[in-house]
Amino acid sequence: MSKERLYLFDTTLRDGAQTNGVDFALEDKLEVARMLDALGIDYVEGGYPGANPTDTTFFSKKRTRSATFTAFGMTKRAGVSVSNDPGLRGLLDAEADAICFVAKTSDYHVKLALGISEEENVESIRQSVTAARDAGREVLLDCEHFFDGYKANPDYALACAKAAYDAGARWIVLCDTNGGTLPEEVEAIVAEVATTIPGDHLSIHAHNDTEQAVANSLAAVRAGARQIQGTLNGIGERCGNANLTSLIPTLMLKPAFSDAFDIGVDVDSLADLSRIAHRFDELVNRSPNRQAPYVGASAFTTKAGIHASAIAKDPRTYEHIDPTHVGNRRQVLVSDQAGKANLVAELERMGLAVARDDSRLEGLLREVKERESVGYAYEAAGASFELLARGILGSVPEYFDVDSFKVEVERRHNALGNLVTVSEAVVKLTVGGERLLTVAEGNGPVNALDKALRKDLGVYRDAIADLELIDYKVRILNGGTGAVTRVLIESADASGNSWFTVGVSENIVDASFEALNDSIVYKLLREGVEPAA
Repeated sequence: MSKERLYLFDTTLRDGAQTNGVDFALEDKLEVARMLDALGIDYVEGGYPGANPTDTTFFSKKRTRSATFTAFGMTKRAGVSVSNDPGLRGLLDAEADAICFVAKTSDYHVKLALGISEEENVESIRQSVTAARDAGREVLLDCEHFFDGYKANPDYALACAKAAYDAGARWIVLCDTNGGTLPEEVEAIVAEVATTIPGDHLSIHAHNDTEQAVANSLAAVRAGARQIQGTLNGIGERCGNANLTSLIPTLMLKPAFSDAFDIGVDVDSLADLSRIAHRFDELVNRSPNRQAPYVGASAFTTKAGIHASAIAKDPRTYEHIDPTHVGNRRQVLVSDQAGKANLVAELERMGLAVARDDSRLEGLLREVKERESVGYAYEAAGASFELLARGILGSVPEYFDVDSFKVEVERRHNALGNLVTVSEAVVKLTVGGERLLTVAEGNGPVNALDKALRKDLGVYRDAIADLELIDYKVRILNGGTGAVTRVLIESADASGNSWFTVGVSENIVDASFEALNDSIVYKLLREGVEPAA
C-alpha cells in the first residue's frame, strides 16, 4: 500500500526569530538554512524581506539547495493597488521560490486590527495570491487566527481560505495563532475544512501555549492536512511553536504515521537529529532542555535501580524507541537511589567490566550513598563518578599531588583610581617527583585557582592545553554563611567532548578546587596520558 507524502515547513528563521532573547545575525541564518536543507526539510521560511536589513540581505539570493526557499509577508493593503504596495513589491523582488502571505481570517481581527471591511480583506487575499502566482511563485496563505475565527464565524474564516485556494495558492495554512485550541477541536475543524479545500492543500501552524502544539499538528494530519509547520526545538513567540525536533521522529518511528506517510527526512538524517538540536541551541546561546523528547540528555536516562535492572534485561521495558535512531544514547545514573544494576550498567558504559557478584561493588555503592548523603550529586557529575569508581575498582594514575593552595582576594583602587577586585592563587604541587609552585591572577578566586592549577603541570601541559571550563554552578545545600556548598563544573576540550565534575565543602573555594582537580585528572585519563616518572 503506497504512502502519502507529508511535507515539513520550517519557520525557525521567521516565527522562531520572535523568541524572547533570540536574535539571528546573517551568518546565523545561513548556518540554520544549511542545517535544515541537509536535514531534509521541504520548506525553509527565511524571514520577512523588507522588514529589516538582515532579512533583506538574506533574500538577495536563494539560500537552499533542495528545500523550497520561502519569503514571508503581508497581503497587499486595502485601498492600494498591487503595483503600488511596497511590501508586496518587496516580496515579489525577493529571490525566493515561494511566498507565504499572512492574512487575518477572523472577522473580529479584521475589524479590530485592520479597520477594513470583510470584503476588502478577502479581495486583498485574492489579489495578492494572484500577483505572486503570475510572478511564478508557489504561494501559501497563513490564515492568522483561523481556529478562533472559525469557531466564531466559520463562514467568513472559510471564505478567506477559499479565496486564496481559488486564486491558486498551493497551501492554505490553518493557524492556531493564540495556541489555545485543543487537539479534538483541531481535528474536527480541519476535517470540516477538508470538505471544501482538499487536505493535500491544507497545512497546520500550531503554537504551544497549552503545551499541545505537537499534538495539534498530529491531529490535523489525522484529519487530512498534509503539511506541518514548526521550528527547531520548538522556539517561537510566547511559549513557542510546534517542535519539529519532536514531530520528525514521531512521524518516522511511530507506525500510526510511519505506515501511512513519507517525509523528506531519511534515516541517516534522523540519526543526526540530537546533534542538530544541540548545535542549534549553541547557535542561539540557549541551554539545551535536558528533558526534551527524543533528543534531550535525559530522554533515555534512568535513575531508579529497579528500572535499571529491567533495562539491562530488555531496554524496551522503559524506552519507547531505540535512542540511537535519533542519535541519542541510553544512560543509567548513579545516585543514592542506585542499585547494583545501575552501577554495573554505568561501569560497562565506561569500559569497566565488573561481575555482579564482585565484592567491590558493595563498597562502591556504599561510598556513593555516603557521599550523596553529604551533598555530592553523581547523577549530574559523571566524570567525578568515573574517577571514584576507577579508584575503588581499579586504579586512577597518580598524575600529580597538590600539597597546598592559597587564594587571596584584594579589593583596592587601581592606578586610575577605579575600585577593582583582584584574586590571586598560589598552588604547590608535585609532578613526577618535582616540586612546583605556580601563581596566577584571575577575575575571581575560582578563576585564579583554575589558572594556577593548570599553569605549569610540566609534562602534562600539552595534554590539557585545550581544556576549558565552560560552566560553573554553585548550590547552597543548607542555610547560613557557613553552609555546605556543592560546586558543579562543566569542562570541554577542542574535540567537542564535555564532562561534569563535582566538589562539596563548607568552603566554596575548596569545593571548587575539588571539582577543578577532578576535571584535569579526567582529561588526562581520557587522553590516555601516562603518569610522569
